[in-house]
Amino acid sequence: MVAAWAGFRLGLGLIVAIGAQNALVLHQGLRREHVFWVALFCAVSDAVLIALGVSGFGLMAERLPGLAEAMRWAGAAFLLLYALRAGLRAWRGGGALMPGAGPQAPLGRVLLTVAAMTWANPHVWLDTVVLLGAVSAQYPGQGSGFAAGAMAASFLFFFALAYGARGLAPLFARPGAWRALDAGVAVLTGSLGLRLIFGTV
Repeated sequence: MVAAWAGFRLGLGLIVAIGAQNALVLHQGLRREHVFWVALFCAVSDAVLIALGVSGFGLMAERLPGLAEAMRWAGAAFLLLYALRAGLRAWRGGGALMPGAGPQAPLGRVLLTVAAMTWANPHVWLDTVVLLGAVSAQYPGQGSGFAAGAMAASFLFFFALAYGARGLAPLFARPGAWRALDAGVAVLTGSLGLRLIFGTV
């Protein structure tokens, strides 16, 4: 239980920080589009990455600089493209002004975007595989408990964020709020992409 609680606290502390993935989950929750599947995909992806980290994959990744470099450029390209799209939505306005309004994006396309935001994002790998994997080594023989705690934190957070976003629906009935959200997402993802390119992450 000590290891599980430590994993839960650290996992929650890492994931609560607003990032590109969380912004996307929030956006889908506000739109009420495929909320369950988006939250489940993110949580399961985190669980897989945490399992890899606790099992020692993080140490192997550190010894493969080519893998890290490829992830860095792929992640930067995706984040900048996503930032551009969000920036255009903020500039044009008049898009999805009401949560749940307008045509719903196909589930496959939404999950592909979530997959790219998750698996091509070096921040996700650093937090789950490298950092959590390294800390789990402090609990010899209790790695499974540590991993279970961290996984539980991911499931709790993603489902709370995705479904809790509905409480903000009245605010996002205003066009300006959607434009502000898209502008914030553009700045966040764009800055992360540039930091990856210039090696400041």
